Amino acid sequence: MKIHRLTRTQFLPISLEDAWAFFATPRHLQAMTPGFLHFRILSPVPEAMYSGLIITYRIAAVAGIPMTWVTEIKHVEQQLRFVDEQRSGPFRFWFHEHRFAAVAGGVTMEDIVHYIMPWGWLGELVHAVFIRRRLNAIFDFRREYLASLWPR
Repeated sequence: MKIHRLTRTQFLPISLEDAWAFFATPRHLQAMTPGFLHFRILSPVPEAMYSGLIITYRIAAVAGIPMTWVTEIKHVEQQLRFVDEQRSGPFRFWFHEHRFAAVAGGVTMEDIVHYIMPWGWLGELVHAVFIRRRLNAIFDFRREYLASLWPR
């Protein structure tokens, strides 16, 4: 069983308060997600996330086949970090930490994702051929979307 790690850091020329307000609002998830995933939130979501919040999504991650993904928001530390963990979905394990830090002229946002593929060696093959690139494309889209909202 291999634990994969994906890390991304992005500078945003906004205040820590504004960054937190944006990322703590679950309804912004859909706009930050590329269209090829056909992402849709199925569960009711509040204006602001909180520890213990369960969010159910519908995605078409592989070959356009729809699947349900359930995550729980965990470890919320206001304006510092929050974690979403998969409860049910495409991965055997998914732990996504979002960190925020005020820096000169804005905020640095860091994503740290630890995940484990299902299906043993077959899952690792699918990861090498497809999933790694797909995850990078998702985070690339998000980086570009956020840069378009807050250009330097």
